[in-house]
Amino acid sequence: MGREAATTLARVAVMVRVPAVWMWWTGLVTAALGAAVPVSLLGRRIGLLAGAALLLLAAVAVFAARRGRYRELADGAARAGRRDFLQDRAVTARVWRRGHRWWLWAAAAAALGSSFAAPAAGGMLLAGAGAGLWAKAVWLGRWERRHEALLWVRPEWARRGPAGKDTRGYRTTGIAAGDAAPGGGKRKALPAAGHPAPAAGTRKRTAAAA
Repeated sequence: MGREAATTLARVAVMVRVPAVWMWWTGLVTAALGAAVPVSLLGRRIGLLAGAALLLLAAVAVFAARRGRYRELADGAARAGRRDFLQDRAVTARVWRRGHRWWLWAAAAAALGSSFAAPAAGGMLLAGAGAGLWAKAVWLGRWERRHEALLWVRPEWARRGPAGKDTRGYRTTGIAAGDAAPGGGKRKALPAAGHPAPAAGTRKRTAAAA
């Protein structure tokens, strides 16, 4: 019987948190630039009011989207093995930026263009989507702390998002594995990079040493 092939795993929360940051700041910048447009169809006041409403609606909608799917995958996650290698947080972030940079430019251009109709509204909509993703990363972090386990996914399964239809399942490690804290943020003290994921028998020992 052949040995199981080695696989690379990326943190689910990092895949949610990275686009949240970029969408939030891109939205705020384009909203500020859009508010400075001297001539618009609806006027600055209506544009800002509409943008505030869109920000709240987008944040709630994005936060609520696919939460059941995330929970289903998390509850059915299997333990990571010794032949599963953990991708660094910076690598996951870099891969996402490279794959979505043109999408971000297009979204920013569309938000700026919409400011000639409703100043700042498009940028605030984009920022709201980022806020919803940020809230979802926080929600995932709470799940990870509560279960004392980190959620991982194979990057090739998550090209449409870590809870997309191509994602076949998650894997878990101890809370101290990898270089990202629960929720996908940076750890204060980073462990050595390149180590394989801890097996079930070493989870507690690794967590105690971190």
